Amino acid sequence: MPVHGTEFLVLIVLAFIILGPKQLPEYAAKLARFVVRARRMANDAKVQLKEQMGPEYDDLDWRQYDPRQYDPRRIVKQALLEPLDDAFSIDDKPAGSAASRASTAAAEPESSVSAVPAGTPWDREAT
Repeated sequence: MPVHGTEFLVLIVLAFIILGPKQLPEYAAKLARFVVRARRMANDAKVQLKEQMGPEYDDLDWRQYDPRQYDPRRIVKQALLEPLDDAFSIDDKPAGSAASRASTAAAEPESSVSAVPAGTPWDREAT
């Protein structure tokens, strides 16, 4: 998340108030050294990875590792814009249709129903 101009100014004013004018340059220098070290470590890791992988490093598609591609809003938008070529038609019957359930119920033995005591509520489709 980028920091905008007004937010940056507020951060500077807060740092000035909290740290004071005497310590602010010291902490600014420490922050600068930290950023330089972090960039150097990232660059060294990239060079080491490139050396270990060899020519395969150039073939990698780094965009697939970008976490911004996993934005839920973008995923839903793409799903809604996809054509429905794979969708089933109205004439197709799903696997759990009423016709298949009726044939399954007819194939069940009646002995399972007779094992239930009389007067017990029994719903054949619930079991």
